[in-house]
Amino acid sequence: MTYRTRRRLRPAIAGSLLALFAAYAWGGPLVEVHKDPNCGCCTAWAEHLEAEGFEVEVTETRDLRSVKLEHGVTPELASCHTATVEGYVIEGHVPAADIKRLLEEQPDVAGLAVPGMPHGSPGMETGRVDDYAVLSWRRDERTPAIFNEYTH
Repeated sequence: MTYRTRRRLRPAIAGSLLALFAAYAWGGPLVEVHKDPNCGCCTAWAEHLEAEGFEVEVTETRDLRSVKLEHGVTPELASCHTATVEGYVIEGHVPAADIKRLLEEQPDVAGLAVPGMPHGSPGMETGRVDDYAVLSWRRDERTPAIFNEYTH
């Protein structure tokens, strides 16, 4: 069963003038997030995006597999949530800065993905920090490319 919840998620640092200024100055587009109703890290990632100026709309569903298939997300790219923004697919815990870069540069790719759920990525702040890559992919190619890397 899929149901739709439209809500504004509160920034993690509510009340911070810096967060308010960033949201006002950038004026980000709508990010439509598809997530499991019980997933807290997906909610934390959506809050990260909102704190960075994106408008966020969340759709909770227990059938994420269908959402991933519809948007061309392969098992190698998969994570716990799938989003779309201005025609691009965003899979997993992609940092807002990389989404902003994607929208500014507008490369010929299907989207960005952070496969799995690496610790230390936005929404996965657990105290442990893993190295991870943000991948881009094209629907007509099997091998993704590295869009950005985070090493610690």
